[in-house]
Amino acid sequence: MRFYLSAILFVFSFVAFAQEFSVSGKVVDESKQAISYANIILQTTSNATFVKGTSTDDNGNFVLNAIEPGEYLLKISFIGYKTIEKSIIVSDNLSLQDLKLIEDSEALDQITITAKRPTITRKPDRLIFNVANTALIEGTTLQVLKSTPGIIVSEGSINIKSSPAVIYINNRKVQLTSDELIQLLESAPANSIQSVEVITNPPASFDADSGSVVNIIMSKNLIAGYRGSIATNYTQGVFPRYNAATSHYFKNDKINLNVNYSYTNKKINRSQEDTVNFLDTNNTIDQIWNSDANRNTDSETHNLNFNFDYFINDKTTLSLTSTGLYVPFFNYQIRNNTDIFEANSSFLSRFTSDNLSRDDKLNIGSDINFRHEFKEGSSLSINGHFTTYDYERNQNVLSNFFDINNTFTNTSEFNTLANQDTEIVTGQVDYNVPLSESSTFNAGIKYSSVNTQSDITRLDIINGSEILNTANSNTFDYDENVFAAYANYNKSWKKWDLVLGLRAEQTDIEGFSETLNQTNTQDFLEWFPNFSLSHQITENFSLYGNYKRSITRPNFTNLNPFTFFLNENTVVTGNPNLQPTFKDHFVVGTNFLEHFTIEAYYINYDGAINELPRQDNATNIIAFSPVNLDKTVDFGFDFSFDIYPTEKWNLYFVTSFYNITEEANFGEGFVELDQWANYSQLVNNISFLEDNSLNLSLLLVFGSRNLQGLTIVEDRLVSDLSISKRILKDKGTLFLTVSDLFNEQDFTTSVNYLNQDSRQFTDLDNRFITLGFSYKFGNTKLNENKRDIDAEERERIKDPD
Repeated sequence: MRFYLSAILFVFSFVAFAQEFSVSGKVVDESKQAISYANIILQTTSNATFVKGTSTDDNGNFVLNAIEPGEYLLKISFIGYKTIEKSIIVSDNLSLQDLKLIEDSEALDQITITAKRPTITRKPDRLIFNVANTALIEGTTLQVLKSTPGIIVSEGSINIKSSPAVIYINNRKVQLTSDELIQLLESAPANSIQSVEVITNPPASFDADSGSVVNIIMSKNLIAGYRGSIATNYTQGVFPRYNAATSHYFKNDKINLNVNYSYTNKKINRSQEDTVNFLDTNNTIDQIWNSDANRNTDSETHNLNFNFDYFINDKTTLSLTSTGLYVPFFNYQIRNNTDIFEANSSFLSRFTSDNLSRDDKLNIGSDINFRHEFKEGSSLSINGHFTTYDYERNQNVLSNFFDINNTFTNTSEFNTLANQDTEIVTGQVDYNVPLSESSTFNAGIKYSSVNTQSDITRLDIINGSEILNTANSNTFDYDENVFAAYANYNKSWKKWDLVLGLRAEQTDIEGFSETLNQTNTQDFLEWFPNFSLSHQITENFSLYGNYKRSITRPNFTNLNPFTFFLNENTVVTGNPNLQPTFKDHFVVGTNFLEHFTIEAYYINYDGAINELPRQDNATNIIAFSPVNLDKTVDFGFDFSFDIYPTEKWNLYFVTSFYNITEEANFGEGFVELDQWANYSQLVNNISFLEDNSLNLSLLLVFGSRNLQGLTIVEDRLVSDLSISKRILKDKGTLFLTVSDLFNEQDFTTSVNYLNQDSRQFTDLDNRFITLGFSYKFGNTKLNENKRDIDAEERERIKDPD
């Protein structure tokens, strides 16, 4: 009998322990009128950990379900009212009396009072650029990156000074190709960006391929409801461009759904003036080739981003994320005229070349993620990813040749058809655990498999018939498998902060070229440590230092030996013999007097990958091909200053003096070049009017003469002005952007070493005016929770160009 009684008591106690209750109530103002969309947040009383969140309905009512018994702190807030906090004990279903919010005497009617926060926040391993509530967020995401300190956006690339940057969104690596990434950032409205993190020393949880990271943090929300937005803009450069986008977000206690779509129609112009001095065996000028080329890229792009979270319970979430990019129309046209002269400038001959490429591509990547949080604060995440990428290019090249009398002599024409199919599969497990109140430990493993199959066929058109050119037709198969494991430890005590991390990656690669009958394999295990230490000596003075080792793997197209013809004498070709680049990055710095930062850094690249123009003086052909430089060293000093001269004006200034040395041996002699350079950036963010509804941002960036891939790049000045005005009770925004105010953004490059001698002036379509409008509807108190999915291998997909 005692046994049965004990069993019954145990069952009842277990049921009582496992039972969950609800908390409900109504929020009203001083006149007892219901307040809709007030924020309701439930926290633990012990450590203020977030438990539940929702918002009031149209009648001011709210309900929080599935609450475990215990003591909690309930916070109720709404714009224009003072936040109230109420301690509650949940032991049964709890129905609260009317919760009265008191109007804030400092709040003005229909005006949102926003607390000022620093625009720039510096940490030992990163710089955080807070852009919320500035004019920048009414433009595009790419414009925000252009204004972020330390980031250089150039044609087809995003760099942190001289180093290529890896782009993350909400701590997940963007999965698109380099060209697609630029298209995405150009078409994506920036009004959901909270901040941009420039991470120079990523922890071990980031892929080893993430040497320098730009992490775009999108705003998150806690309250339920629906929010939607539409946005459109018109840009006038050399040609007009159009963009339209819409976002829809819905959240309740169980699901979180976010869908974003954008459409872009644009035509981009680029003009070039090239001079190549072909040399004889004594390295004196034999012939001078002057070329004028005009390039137009005409495209239509569809971007779709889908995020779905299902909250199984308070501790467990299942998420599905998918990003798709479809380009049904992409025309790339090059019109070229080349005049050929003798060394004494006497005219010899000329040729023209018309190159038209039509591309079609589809890029879809999907993630499924499971996350569970344990009671002691630890968490487990399991992620699976799949990418499919389908690319096709149909190219026609027609050249006409003229003699010394400028008389037509003959013609040459050919077609190429190239295809690239890539599949990427990854799996990852991460575990995070707090060791104490001041220390955490996280570890994880990852496996990735990449398979890409490519082929190219060239058909020469002779007397109206297509003849297969076997020398320029090929197939290429590439397989890559990477096994990775990492551990990361964080510790804070008194005035010290420490981060220690270690990542190991085993890489197995095989690439096979059918025409060349060549197989290239790589099999290596590498270790990637990272370290960060900071000390707050006084309130206004701190010191820090960090170290990071990383790897840059060649993208799949660079390994592909195919040849893309700009014309008969200018080609772009891959290099299947490329090796990965290993990078060691050291930084020491200090923050002092609240507004100042000084850093010294040193970066050593072993086998840096650069696409170099290499002229063959025997055949008069220039080939742009990626190669590994023997050694590259980049060191310098950064000085920055961040201040609010007035309450509504933020000013940030940074200047960097740095030296780059590059060494290579091409079999024709050893090359060593070095160049001191300066990079300076001035950012102004100003708010006007009593309600701060008019915002202005002015960006000035100066880059002096510098060295990039054995090429000298001359001075450039970037200048952008952005103005935004909130209208329609803050639901609508008008914005205007003017780019390249002083027409100093075009640039000149030159190559001059050994038997290489060429110069190029590039006139980009970067001087334009953009006028746009956006409108929010639904529950506009929500912030969008857009994110992109993780697949670091996708970053290395690159379209041939």
